[in-house]
Amino acid sequence: MTPEQVLDYPFRHPPEPGTALEVAPGVFWLRMPLPFALDHINLWLLDDGEAVAIVDSGIGNDATRALWEQVFAAELGGRRVTRVFATHCHPDHAGLAGWLTRKFDAPFLVSQADYLTAHVWHDSAAGFTNENLIAFLAEHGLDEARLAGFRARGNHYRRNVQDLPTRYRRLMDGDAIAIGANVWRVIMGYGHAPEHAALYSERLGVLISGDMILPKISTNVAVSSVEPDADPLGLFLASIANYARLPADTLVLPSHGLPFRGLRERAEQLVEHHRLRLAELEEACATPKAAAEVIGTLFRRELDTHQTFFAMGETLAHLNYLVRAGTLARARGADGIVRYGRT
Repeated sequence: MTPEQVLDYPFRHPPEPGTALEVAPGVFWLRMPLPFALDHINLWLLDDGEAVAIVDSGIGNDATRALWEQVFAAELGGRRVTRVFATHCHPDHAGLAGWLTRKFDAPFLVSQADYLTAHVWHDSAAGFTNENLIAFLAEHGLDEARLAGFRARGNHYRRNVQDLPTRYRRLMDGDAIAIGANVWRVIMGYGHAPEHAALYSERLGVLISGDMILPKISTNVAVSSVEPDADPLGLFLASIANYARLPADTLVLPSHGLPFRGLRERAEQLVEHHRLRLAELEEACATPKAAAEVIGTLFRRELDTHQTFFAMGETLAHLNYLVRAGTLARARGADGIVRYGRT
């Protein structure tokens, strides 16, 4: 069955850009555009007494900033902003965090791993350089024509995160944060970002899931050039099993798609989705293959440079998972290319 047949969508139409829609008492939904194939992000305002807290900022561009100004004028009614949260460090979630925190003199709340990762990505530090990324993709078989797109792209993160806060308040798993009349518990998730902070209100029965639980697509889980042996898929599957322990009627507020109920059913769908992809990859590697040779097993469409970045990382995440499981082995050939084959 498709997600549409299993999940309940209580709000079938998103708010217009620059406006807010109340989806639970004191919880307001905003939608901002993105300049990618995934063309939107959901952001959230939480009543905080005489003020509001912001969860996620949108990407760092003029269009999103202008929509925020509309929200401030039309929806806030002069109320101040007490806090700016980022569920994680990706550009669509933290791109305007610096601007928002300065505008309202508000603290920035994010996990430590994501705060530090945002800065090393922005500054091309700690090995996160375009040169290292290109070398990593080349050793996993990406051809010169597609590598040229990465050479031209440069630091994609810095381009979409215009500036970052230089101070923060650390979010940790299990933190209980009072926002207005509600207490929100931090539930960390792994595999998509270093330390993804979802927020759960037991009183409201609401989970702000960020990118960890999405209703129609599976969030990207990717191996990076600086941690080539990582198992982000294993971390992701363990994380969604943890989220699935929340009450069955939880209203899930995802960063992409529509709010929904059916958290446990969606978690089961995601597990099955990845089980099938793993089986297909194992079959594709009956004779040893580089990641670039099997990228089409998971992504059956033409990919631009932006999409190829995510697709290569996700293909490697599935291959590394199979290596951890003992069904595939990894070896570097005389040509310097890393290939994966059955054990």
